[in-house]
Amino acid sequence: MSEAFDFKTVGFIGLGAMGKPMLVHLANKLPSESQLYVFDVVEQVVDELRTKFPNRVLKASSARDVAQQTETIITMVPEGSHVRSVYLDPQKGVCSTDISNKLLIDCSTIDTATSLAVKDYIAENFPSASFYDSPVSGGVVGAVKGTIAFFLGCAEWDPNVKRLTHLMSLMGKQIIPCGGPSLGLAAKLSNNYLSGVIAIACSEAMDMGMRSGLDPRTLAKVYAAGTAQNTICDRFNPVPHVYPEAPSSKGYKEGFKVQLMRKDFALAVDMAKRVGSKNVLGGVGLETYDGASKDPRCRDLDSRVVYRYLGGQEDWQSHVNGS
Repeated sequence: MSEAFDFKTVGFIGLGAMGKPMLVHLANKLPSESQLYVFDVVEQVVDELRTKFPNRVLKASSARDVAQQTETIITMVPEGSHVRSVYLDPQKGVCSTDISNKLLIDCSTIDTATSLAVKDYIAENFPSASFYDSPVSGGVVGAVKGTIAFFLGCAEWDPNVKRLTHLMSLMGKQIIPCGGPSLGLAAKLSNNYLSGVIAIACSEAMDMGMRSGLDPRTLAKVYAAGTAQNTICDRFNPVPHVYPEAPSSKGYKEGFKVQLMRKDFALAVDMAKRVGSKNVLGGVGLETYDGASKDPRCRDLDSRVVYRYLGGQEDWQSHVNGS
């Protein structure tokens, strides 16, 4: 890249399933003189990263502490209430200290109203600071591989786009400016709504084909060759052992938790209502993910476990091998 960017101090708040591998990429790829100040409510995760990167990762005591030590801050937390707390808590939040001229990037997937409220507060109290929504897509596997996409809540001509793109390219592959504040989140919620609907449809289609006597591997080839081709079927197939690297083939582990899909799907349905979009699949989709997220056979597992929730056959290999 022809333009050099200075990231001497970077803060990272939220080291969950997505945040931790994102931080690892930064620790591996930022210039040697750069330092990372990290905070998470689970101190053990921070300590593990301190051990792995002793001269790179520094432990912060709070979100406020991160803000006091760094010029660029990335946040990656589960819900809107956490984002409000991280930024607006009067004692320990990012905005409880002077954040003038700082670059603030929230990669959480939350409701657009909360994101805009945080942005408005920062704009009013710290007009020289820059806050962006920048949710990601690609799942835990993508975060580990560094192939996730970032949906930036700004226009292509925003003065910080090149700087943001450079930083995010260390953690992912595609950085897409979506037009303006909160539009990165609107894009992400729209994406996850579609992804969630496809996962249900793929589970149902695979199940009906298998019950009719088709090998699921054959079905996957058919979908890939025809108009039903989609990423869920190709790389996140809900049927175990159709695609070896899919979470379903690993006991539905290491994926996007069904509770998180339920959360995002609900946010998307709410957004559709707010903007007046007719959403015929929203109600049944939300009911399905709500049920799966509460089912002890499915909870805490990858969202494509919806195949199990809908009664799909998982031990199909024993029948194929025994036939």
